[in-house]
Amino acid sequence: MGGYRLCVVGATGAVGQEILDVLEERDFPVESLRVCATSRSAGKEVQFKGEKLIVEETRVSSFKNIDIALFAGGAASKEFAKEAQKQGAIVVDNSSAFRLDPDVPLVVPEVNPEDVKSHKGIIANPNCSTIIMVVPLKPIYDAVGIKRVVVSTYQAVSGSGAAAIEELRLQSKALLNGETYEPRVYPYQIAFNLIPHIDVFMDLDYTKEEWKMVKETQKIFHRHTMAITATTVRVPIFRCHSEAINIETERKITPQEVKDLLSNAPGVIVKDNPEAKEYPMPIDAVKRDEVFVGRIRQDNSIENGINMFVVADQLRKGAATNAVQIVELLIQYQCL
Repeated sequence: MGGYRLCVVGATGAVGQEILDVLEERDFPVESLRVCATSRSAGKEVQFKGEKLIVEETRVSSFKNIDIALFAGGAASKEFAKEAQKQGAIVVDNSSAFRLDPDVPLVVPEVNPEDVKSHKGIIANPNCSTIIMVVPLKPIYDAVGIKRVVVSTYQAVSGSGAAAIEELRLQSKALLNGETYEPRVYPYQIAFNLIPHIDVFMDLDYTKEEWKMVKETQKIFHRHTMAITATTVRVPIFRCHSEAINIETERKITPQEVKDLLSNAPGVIVKDNPEAKEYPMPIDAVKRDEVFVGRIRQDNSIENGINMFVVADQLRKGAATNAVQIVELLIQYQCL
């Protein structure tokens, strides 16, 4: 077969646009490409390999004769993913709709690639913050085991979509000019502010975003007793999520051993030289597919503790790139 028949749902959104870019950059074998979105976006044009494609409204009929349906996230997944599955397409879904479904694999290719083999037509892409965290955790987990993880995130507004990016831009401009700009996407001003609240509040006053990081990580590692706690914070930057991660390991490991492990890990770049003031920052990761790791040091408060700071582009590795990598795994394992 020379290529695959693809459908990208949500093609006009931030993640959908990145999916198209990643498919093009990785020279994915495409025989045909259908781009879909809501009725509001139908008729718009998107670019792919120098060609203009007309966006169609997503309908049940959109998945006829489609091999792979890439859902960029949002309400369309609940409405159309199973319809696409019924018509024979393999669905890779970026929404939270299927992530904790026991019959749906939740896959990060650097962590649990073999899980794609158990798919029944739908594969879930984890939450962006989860992906960014588990990629550097995996080598440490394999080497010495992980007993507990404490993570605090610093999440860019692009995680909320294109409207949030525009809100930060316009709100910053207004405030710098001494004007007002009422919040529309967020409950409070995001420009020059931090909001320790992402998604709705749930059990124990943790937000849904925080519980996603707990439950999804446990599922990816197949360890539902792994102790994980998270605090997720929205910060006023446009792109790339950062995370401060504290790990309690089962057995002792030194910071240098962690650096050595991560330096040889797929999808990871270690940037860690305190004397030269080298450490990961969001500007390093923009439009990159790797997870950057630095500030690797011993936790001075416990025997087997490691601290590190992690940064990645959540629109790329945290969403679009991970989804395309999943499809590449399906081809590698001949699971299509």
